[in-house]
Order: sequence, then C-alpha cells, then structure tokens
Amino acid sequence: MRKIGRKNSPIPIGIKNKKRFMPAKIDFDALKAGQSVLFGSEYTLSFIRQSDLNDIVETLHDEEVIAFLHFAPSPDSLYEAYFQPIIADTASQIERGEWPETPTFTLRDNKGKYMGMVGLQPVIFLEGNYEIGYQFARHAWGKGLATTTCRFATAFAFEKLRAHKLAADCYAGNARSARVLEKTGFQREGVQKGYYRIHNGFDDRLIYGMTSEQFARLKA
Repeated sequence: MRKIGRKNSPIPIGIKNKKRFMPAKIDFDALKAGQSVLFGSEYTLSFIRQSDLNDIVETLHDEEVIAFLHFAPSPDSLYEAYFQPIIADTASQIERGEWPETPTFTLRDNKGKYMGMVGLQPVIFLEGNYEIGYQFARHAWGKGLATTTCRFATAFAFEKLRAHKLAADCYAGNARSARVLEKTGFQREGVQKGYYRIHNGFDDRLIYGMTSEQFARLKA
C-alpha cells in the first residue's frame, strides 16, 4: 500500500478546477523518502516508480496525447529503455536519502488512477540547468493539472535543487502546452522555424525559459 505523507512544507501550491482553487502544501520529507504525498484533496504525487511504467506506456499509445511528441509513436521497448534507468536511479537515490538526479513526478487521483507526469532533465555539462517536460492522460485534460504540476516542478527545481535555469519547448501548434508554460511564468525566448516534422509538413519549435532571478520575481 502506498504511504501518503501529510506534513506541511514551505512551498505552497494549488489545484484549480471548475469548482474552486484548493490551497495545499507538499510534505517534502515524505516525498524524499519515496512516499506518495497529498497534492490538494483529490490527488497524490510521487517520484516515478516501477509500478508507473505500464500506465506511462499506455498513455503514450493514445494518438491525441502523442500528437505533439516528436519521439512518438515508438515501440514500447524504446519507452521502457528510456524510463527504466530513470526509475532505477530514482529508487537508488531515494534509498540514499538524496533527491533524484532526474526528478520525475507522477500524479494519481485518490483512487490510484494515473493522471500524468512531469519531469526535470539535467542539461549535460551545464550544472544547474534543467529541461522541464510533461505528459498527461486524456482523461486528465481540462482540470488545470498540467499547469499546477508544472508550477510545482518549477518551484521544486529552483528551491530544492537550486537550479539556475529551466528550459522548455513545444510545437507552435500545441497551444495547450504553450499556455501551460506561460501560465507557469516561462518567457518565450525564441522560435526555430520548421523544426518539427508533422503529417502535412513542418511546425515551428517554441523555446521557453526561466532563470532563478525571474522565478524570485514571480514569487515576490
């Protein structure tokens, strides 16, 4: 059975839905110990586990979910080869009482239904720089979860990992993803024309970023 942490912590977050905005606090001690923690009143958050893999792969079978993912569709073996090392390293680092080097969070509802994930990928040779990305199951769309978890991961990167810079990108045609980044506080820093191949031609790549100084101003 998954343990659910309840202790309050310094970083406040909230989940916005059609009914209300729910303030919440994350128990970082429990999270660092590998437990699931309350994320608002309806969801739990944890670092990625082996038990998440099947749900992640199943989500990546959905044509609408992967419409703007350049690495999909791909064979399940490719997804597994990517996520398995992250899962193994996360478990090992939790065992040592450390934050994972590639923090990848999964979100579930209180009945255990998988909703989606958000991850931070360190940029090689640039200490303190991370790339942020997220995917959510179709049944999780329209609930504000992508924005809320993106905000959480952003705060985690700057306040727990002491990140210097976060970067993100999305297809120009993916207006939902662009809105998530902009609502989180990311600034559009550039456009690469014709970067992504799509079914009827090419789409531009929108490049977003946020520095620790920009994050501090957002919190002020």
